Amino acid sequence: MNFHTSIPLKTQAFDQIDYHSKVLLLGSCFSENIADKFDYFKFQNLRNPFGILFHPLAIERFITNAINEKTYTDKDLFFHNEQWHCFEAHSRLSHASKDALIENLNRHRKQTSQELETATHIIITLGTSWAYRDIASDQYVANYYL
Repeated sequence: MNFHTSIPLKTQAFDQIDYHSKVLLLGSCFSENIADKFDYFKFQNLRNPFGILFHPLAIERFITNAINEKTYTDKDLFFHNEQWHCFEAHSRLSHASKDALIENLNRHRKQTSQELETATHIIITLGTSWAYRDIASDQYVANYYL
């Protein structure tokens, strides 16, 4: 008796991920878990440079800003609970120093711009279709902070 179903897999048109691949992972915490496996097996990867971004609008804005080489300034920040934050990034990038946060945002944006140029694979995972807006600025936020 055969207690399993065999499914023949065909080689796809795109290259499979191997040790020469450069993988960019963006999106939900599932991207973090995939990147952990890539790290364990020593694959080249860059994970969520702006932290976990749950919804498509935040990911799209991040990629667009990386391509357009946006420079972050103090106009992109707000102060809350003794920390500087950016609505476009996860709170793990938040910092007590405004200048340090701006430097980190621009460094991660530049790193992503370079990775988009050289990546062989980009993996995007979505955590939700819900998006939140800051009422004062009418701007979509990457993660819900408050």
